[in-house]
Amino acid sequence: MKSLVLERKDELSLRDFPIDKDEEVIGPRDVRIKLHTVGICGSDVHYYTHGRIGPFVVNEPMILGHEASGTVIETGSDVTTLKAGDRVCMEPGIPDPNSKATRLGMYNVDPAVRFWATPPVHGILRPTCVHPEAFTFKLPDNVSFAEAAMVEPLAVGVHAATKAKIKPGDIAVVLGAGPIGLVTALSALAGGCARVYVTDLAEKKLEIAESLSPAIVGVDAGKESLVDRIKADTDGWGCDVVFEATGSPKAAAGVFEPLAPGGCVVMIGGQSEPIAYDAGAAMIREARVENIFRYAHVFPRCVAMLSSGTIDVKPLITRTFDFAESVRAFEIAASAPAGDVKMQIELPQ
Repeated sequence: MKSLVLERKDELSLRDFPIDKDEEVIGPRDVRIKLHTVGICGSDVHYYTHGRIGPFVVNEPMILGHEASGTVIETGSDVTTLKAGDRVCMEPGIPDPNSKATRLGMYNVDPAVRFWATPPVHGILRPTCVHPEAFTFKLPDNVSFAEAAMVEPLAVGVHAATKAKIKPGDIAVVLGAGPIGLVTALSALAGGCARVYVTDLAEKKLEIAESLSPAIVGVDAGKESLVDRIKADTDGWGCDVVFEATGSPKAAAGVFEPLAPGGCVVMIGGQSEPIAYDAGAAMIREARVENIFRYAHVFPRCVAMLSSGTIDVKPLITRTFDFAESVRAFEIAASAPAGDVKMQIELPQ
């Protein structure tokens, strides 16, 4: 089937690609899905520009894409919650159901998890895929395909806010106004934060951040001291939560500086190298530090929040491409245009 294939670092093609027959066989508890919308994730772009992310190396051609929505077109014999015609979004990681991590409820850290567009597992920038019923979620009528394809990145933010154990009225800081930073800011507000400060170097992204809610305050990290701003606005106390969503070692090195005593730091952004960790700054605050890897048990909550209007991701979708424009879409995404947050690709129906 025609797919967007990462042939090797810096080389993409849209071509017919042979899918392993085992991947196309529908099991009794699987569904076959016709893809509608697929988001371009930073990890997809990183594989395109670098050919690897940490230990995951693209050694042979791989189909990209893992943020997706579509329509069920076939169901296995034992499927009970979905039927042909249902609009759905899909959680892209399939764990080993018998692993200890899965049995403990931490299926996202199962070493054997098979995650779309993570070598050697193919992604879903292709017409159809087969996926387990258990990781496929029916969409309410008022949630569009475009919004549904945002559930995957939103799940990261919701998982981060959950790990932070936010309390009503908390003050939070999000370092980074990219897609993950902005869904984290929205998740923090949905979790009860009274105010969320979002920092970045891109003025346009900060404008988008502030347009999402009057409770979001943009701070240009190139022009203003975040620590001074937080101290001034909190009578010198500091913020309750810091979310690190830049993936920048320099930004990560200062996560404790704006944090109040007893506060929490949540590390979200993937770090390409070891970071400086100020153990003394953490200790004198009795800071709690959480690390997240993807997400677990949050997709249904994300869908429910989109349906209720608790979280609105539509302003984050800044550009949409046809499937035939997929290579160009990735070229543009790799240039990191300042005015774009989330780009998506629509497949022919």
